[in-house]
Amino acid sequence: MAAPVAARRVLFPLYAFNVEVTRAPWVTQEPMIAEMRLQWWRDALEEITGGRPARKHEVVDALAETLDAEAATTLDGLIAARRWDVYPDAFEDSGHLRDYIDATSGHLMWTAARLLGKAAERTVRDFAFASGVAQLLRAVPELEDRGRKPLVDGTTAGVKALAQDARNRWVQAAADRRTVSKAAAPALIAGFAARPVLTQAVANPAKVASGGLDVSPLRVQKVALFGWWR
Repeated sequence: MAAPVAARRVLFPLYAFNVEVTRAPWVTQEPMIAEMRLQWWRDALEEITGGRPARKHEVVDALAETLDAEAATTLDGLIAARRWDVYPDAFEDSGHLRDYIDATSGHLMWTAARLLGKAAERTVRDFAFASGVAQLLRAVPELEDRGRKPLVDGTTAGVKALAQDARNRWVQAAADRRTVSKAAAPALIAGFAARPVLTQAVANPAKVASGGLDVSPLRVQKVALFGWWR
């Protein structure tokens, strides 16, 4: 809602889709059913770009008016990455974790930015990585309660290193902000919490395990008024 009205016509369908895909692995304890739910969305994307009538669903209807073939392919990669959420397996290594963040947070934000206007993909993906890591760190306590292993290295040193890496990419994105056009910039509003969360995690990594990474409710208003790099 902090985005301009014109941008919402792109952002609402994309983020509604993301909600549906993100929740699919969590609405059942049966891995096969969760896989089927994710496959349903992959099939829907194929229908949108394959010339066949798309299945009737309010989010699919909106996506069909928004996506092009490149966007559908990118979002299919997002769904594929979400299969990791179905199972309690740990990430194989730090590279696997980074690929997961880039395929989920990165694919979504880059698709939104590209459909809205001109932007440098590297800048958007740097910012999206920072946003995705911040969201993951805030979710660690709940994910662990659900039997998942969200971190490759859950020690304070490991958490600090991940948060610092993500914050460095936020800083790089902020330095390159002029490569994101005014039209595309609303796609990055969703990452409003990245900077304060990562700063807290670097300063006090123990806050991750305790669920203490707080964000001021005024933060999104500041981002909407002054820009995503503030």
